[in-house]
Amino acid sequence: MSYFIFKRSSNGSFCISQYIRTKTRTFSSLHPLDNFLDSNQNSKVFDPGCSSILHNSLKKPFGSFSFLPSSSLLGSQNQHSLRLNRKGWIWAREFGSQAAIEPCTSDGLTVDGIASSKWTILEESESDWKSHAAAIAQSIQVIKRRLQWKKLMVRLDLLSAELNKPDLWNDPVHAGKISREHGSLMGKMKEVKAFEQELLEHIDMIKLAREEDDTELESESMKALLRMRRDSKDKELEALLAGEHDSCSCYIEVQAGAGGTESMDWAAMVMQMYKTWAQRRGYGVTVVDEMPGEIAGIKRATIKVDGEYAFGYAKAEVGVHRLVRISPFDSGKRRHTSFAAVAVIPILGDGSSRVQINESDLRIERFRAGGAGGQHVNTTESAVRIVHIPTGVTATCQNERSQHQNKASAMAVLQSRLDQLEMARQAQMNSQHTQSLTEISWGNQIRTYVLHPYRLVKDLRTNYEVSDPDSVLEGDLDSFILSYLSASLDKGEGEQ
Repeated sequence: MSYFIFKRSSNGSFCISQYIRTKTRTFSSLHPLDNFLDSNQNSKVFDPGCSSILHNSLKKPFGSFSFLPSSSLLGSQNQHSLRLNRKGWIWAREFGSQAAIEPCTSDGLTVDGIASSKWTILEESESDWKSHAAAIAQSIQVIKRRLQWKKLMVRLDLLSAELNKPDLWNDPVHAGKISREHGSLMGKMKEVKAFEQELLEHIDMIKLAREEDDTELESESMKALLRMRRDSKDKELEALLAGEHDSCSCYIEVQAGAGGTESMDWAAMVMQMYKTWAQRRGYGVTVVDEMPGEIAGIKRATIKVDGEYAFGYAKAEVGVHRLVRISPFDSGKRRHTSFAAVAVIPILGDGSSRVQINESDLRIERFRAGGAGGQHVNTTESAVRIVHIPTGVTATCQNERSQHQNKASAMAVLQSRLDQLEMARQAQMNSQHTQSLTEISWGNQIRTYVLHPYRLVKDLRTNYEVSDPDSVLEGDLDSFILSYLSASLDKGEGEQ
């Protein structure tokens, strides 16, 4: 790998120093760059040693841009990134065209090397570049682990080979799916590589600044490392939502357990909790189906949550939720335990459905909507229930004003449920276990909400707990969700 430094001399001419690192030594060569700028100092200039146009003027006090050097000068056709500081220095880094090449600094330091060097990680307020670099390298390793980096790279190679097949587009649906997945994985890979490259570049810049006694450049690079350190925490969070369908919208379904009115009231409380949570996150919430209880609460209900990464977050809530409280429906004021089951189904979107539904496999039933509807809703048979005969899966919608709207909503729910069943079947075939598909069963409660004799909400999967149940029931779920996502991804996923 080569490294390049451009320097403006006292008479205004430029030189490029090329550092070439081999297995045994590092050597450099110097190339004069005459006519680097045109006579008018325009921002778009040709350099005789470069095969592309420079899009930033070197006349600017500082800035950054990219160019593609010609093989005659630099012996490479790879992309290079340039950085011009206030003293006229430009630092250039070569970006290899192959993802398999591990980026490193000019003296061979890699991200893994930084992480294993055991540099002390101090508080952010401490101005220590090694501390910042170690914290960033540690975050990069966490991100790679959460992305299952080795599996991602293998999958990317398989998809690339698939895309190169000449007959791929004979099946446009399959080709589109392959192309979308390849683009998504490429985006993730490039983003991590770019973050690695930026870290190593700033380390090189600091070392260069110290060699040249450039305190201004060193200060600028230190600030950049501190910014990267703060950004790395956000990137760790983004890596929690790297699943195939995490970016999708979703349906959240709540069903009351055994226990009559008490459980139906609890199911309504759980559904309201998710509505509030979704609205606080800025997601759109639509009630698709709701079957009210005879006295209070709901027997079951389904809402549609529209927004980016709605499924990625909500999937942490799948399972049975248990409530312990003094029952408001018991005249003896005794303590009761209630259960409600939660299911979360991703909405795959157009072109991504896994199951084709034949009209002949459906039984469509129309009935009068129940509950506290309007004058029109309760007097016409606008509610629709669709049964998929081969599987017995049903979907109901009664909250729209027209039968056509209810049918369309019910079909969307049915499609998502059948897609979920297909994902479960494939997961079993691959000996995988998907949390969102296997734990909807009584006795597998994931969280307990205790309102009496003490007040506590505890997640039984992570042991995360809070002593303010009211805030949780009012939609403050993010701490539980992030705790679960972190634990589930970091546990048993040691491969990078």
